[in-house]
Amino acid sequence: MEASRGVSLLLLAIIGCSACVVCRAQIPIPATTDGFVYGRKPPTWGEAVVVEVFNDPICGYCRDAWPVLKKVVDHYGSRVSLIWHPFPLPYHSYSFIASRSLHTVNRINSSFVFPLLENFFKYQEDYYNQPTYKKPTAVVVDEITKNLVLPIIGKSNLDAYRAGFNDSRSDQATRISFKYGCARGVTWTPYFFINGIPIKDSDSPLEYNYWISTLDPLVAKK
Repeated sequence: MEASRGVSLLLLAIIGCSACVVCRAQIPIPATTDGFVYGRKPPTWGEAVVVEVFNDPICGYCRDAWPVLKKVVDHYGSRVSLIWHPFPLPYHSYSFIASRSLHTVNRINSSFVFPLLENFFKYQEDYYNQPTYKKPTAVVVDEITKNLVLPIIGKSNLDAYRAGFNDSRSDQATRISFKYGCARGVTWTPYFFINGIPIKDSDSPLEYNYWISTLDPLVAKK
């Protein structure tokens, strides 16, 4: 009995120490802030209401939320800024590769990011877990390159894309995006913040009227 108790206490101590190490681990600090700005230059602090969304390119809820979110931001113009963060969910097999593709095309030309995102949303059912279950990863990556990326970036940028995709920097940037979301408490997609505050109704597409009723009072105070 005493031996069992001793083993239990030892295991508890090991778990506690491991938790402390995890809590103290430093997320790598990127050269620029995480996320892609939709439509405009990054907001200057205090000049606009900032909406942030953490999205998985292979998530159906994210796909459904995107058209409304764009409409809302376009409605407010420069008074509301939208920052889109990749957050590849681990249970969507190819979401990390999709997110890495977005980081890669951003290094070539930032104007490619959102057209490529919308391509992922449009054809994401081809890259769900089941349709890709029996395909090697290299085959799926090649399909994504030819079917989704190439129509956006053009043949002239294809070599740069392939080189960038295989560069460790695109892998690191995608990892940081995921860790950044975790550090802010993101556990699913879509996940929304307004001026840094999480929205309680995150986890499903939000209706246009919800956004307007929430943002109107904030915009009026600017």
